[in-house]
Amino acid sequence: MDIQRKGVRKRKTIVTAIVMTLLLVGLAAAFRWAGKLKPAAPSVELSTLWPGTVERGPMLREVRGLGTLVPEDTMLITATTDGRVQRILVKPGTPVKADTVVMIMTSPELDTALLDAEFAMKAAEADYKNLEVTLHKTLLDLRSVAAQSSADYNTAKLEADRDAALFKENLLAGTDAKISQVKAEQLSAKFDIEKERLSINNEAEQAQLDSQKVKVEQLRGQYELKKSQVDQLKVRAGFDGMLQSVPPPLTPVEEGQKVTAGTALGKVAQPSHLKAELKIAETQIKDVAPGQPAVIDTRLAGGGSTGLINGFVSRIEQSIVNGTVTVDVALKGTLPPGSRPDLSVDGTIQLEKLDDVVFVGRPVFGQENSTVTLFKLEPDGKYANKVKVTFGRSSVNFIEIKDGLRVGDKVILSDMSNWDQYDRIKLN
Repeated sequence: MDIQRKGVRKRKTIVTAIVMTLLLVGLAAAFRWAGKLKPAAPSVELSTLWPGTVERGPMLREVRGLGTLVPEDTMLITATTDGRVQRILVKPGTPVKADTVVMIMTSPELDTALLDAEFAMKAAEADYKNLEVTLHKTLLDLRSVAAQSSADYNTAKLEADRDAALFKENLLAGTDAKISQVKAEQLSAKFDIEKERLSINNEAEQAQLDSQKVKVEQLRGQYELKKSQVDQLKVRAGFDGMLQSVPPPLTPVEEGQKVTAGTALGKVAQPSHLKAELKIAETQIKDVAPGQPAVIDTRLAGGGSTGLINGFVSRIEQSIVNGTVTVDVALKGTLPPGSRPDLSVDGTIQLEKLDDVVFVGRPVFGQENSTVTLFKLEPDGKYANKVKVTFGRSSVNFIEIKDGLRVGDKVILSDMSNWDQYDRIKLN
């Protein structure tokens, strides 16, 4: 006979509840623990990365920029007057002399103005000649009157002297002698007046001639100006060199085109005297100064030439264009064969030499005086951990370490943005 147990079901329910509670607590703890676990370190091929080692010693600070070779001596050929391009005689790329006619222009208006100026000048010259003749005739008339006055005075003086002598001998009345004396004095005064008129006439004559001469010279100057403008319709190079097209944004002229005074017609440069124009990023220009040494790579190595040219900073542009500043580098020594204007070059400017600093190769995103994160390799080289690094002064290929790394540490310098979410990577 079975004996019924009391409370068994209740105990089972309690045990089941306790077990379920423990299971739930365990699962919650497991999920919490799993949530705190870091993701597994991803594997990265070491051969695809760019590693670098932290070093200590001298570091050469440099900045680099792309640019072109440009002539030091250039001259822009411009139209001196309005006109129309009739014919282009010399094409860009042709060597020219100073007096080489590169194009011919026409201007009917200027031709008409030249004729008007010539006729006005000739009319003024004719007036000057006519004035000279007129004044010379006047001078002769005055001289004739003066000569006649001199003769009359001398005759009257002789008569007065004769009458005075007769009067002393009582051979002539005193009244007649007095009349002769007065007549002589009157003619003497007239003669003095004529001499003064003659003297003043010389000054008046010269003044009239000078006035007319100024007018002639003025019209001659206008004629010479118009003649010079007509002559300049034959556009000349201006000095020895190579004829080039006008630089952008200017537009080359064409035959038949009408141009105004000041329009750029071409450019002449001396290809044997070149300089380099480098475009330096505005973030790197603050330490660039005139006189700093530079090396220009023309990429023209061959035939015993390395393609490298030494130089120095000669000028720094003040304005910023498209995030860059133009720096002129004067070149020293013989240019490599093949050097020509507009040749693309790569230039490096030496800023300063640091004698004893901790440095490493410059990372892809390494900027001067900034703090970044890099992956530092573990001693066994199998893993790399993310570390925070503070940079100091920078160069083209190297950058100073202020904090976060020590001499001998190896870091990854290539772009690691794809692994930013990981603090540790595995290297294969």
